[in-house]
Amino acid sequence: MTINSAPTARRVAVLVGSLRADSLNRKVAELLRDQAPEGVVIDIVDGLADLPFYEETLDAEATPAAAVALRDRVAAADALLAITPEYNGTMPAVLNNAIDWLSRPYGAGAIVAKPFGVLGTTPTPFGGKWAHEDAQRSARIAGAAVVDGAVVSQSVLEIDPLTDVDAIERFHGVVNALLAFEPAAA
Repeated sequence: MTINSAPTARRVAVLVGSLRADSLNRKVAELLRDQAPEGVVIDIVDGLADLPFYEETLDAEATPAAAVALRDRVAAADALLAITPEYNGTMPAVLNNAIDWLSRPYGAGAIVAKPFGVLGTTPTPFGGKWAHEDAQRSARIAGAAVVDGAVVSQSVLEIDPLTDVDAIERFHGVVNALLAFEPAAA
C-alpha cells in the first residue's frame, strides 16, 4: 500500500521592523505573503510591540508569553526574513529587540543556524542599507546563517516598490535565496 503525503510547505518567518499599521515595509511583507508560490508560507510574525526589552533576569525567571510565541514561530520556520526601514541610520529598536530575544538561550536560540535575509524600503537614496547591514551583523552574531546576497535595500524616491516589477522580483529573489540556502559542509 502506498501512502500519498502532501509535501510540507516551506515556511519563512518575517519580522517587520516598523510597528506602524500603514508601513510601506509591512505592505511589502504582505505582498510577499500574498504572492508566495505554492508550497511556500510567508508567516508575518506580529506581536513585536508586546516584547519587553530583553533582560536576562526576566528571561530566566519567567519568559514573557510574547517572547515564547516569537521563539516558537521562528523555530518552526525554515528561514527568517527581516523587512525593515531605517531609523537614524540603523535598524529600528523593535527589530533589534526581537533578534535579542531570538538569540537566547545563548547558542541554542531559535535564530541559531536559521537562514537569514533582510530587505526593506526607505525614502532615502540608500534604501535602508545601513539598517540592513546592522540587522545582518546582529543576526550573524546571534547565530543565524546570514545568506550571501539575501539583501535588498530599495529606495522609494523614484519608484513604488509595491508595483515596480523589478523591485518585486528582487524581493522574491531574497525569499528564494533563503529557501535555496544549503549550509556549508563542516
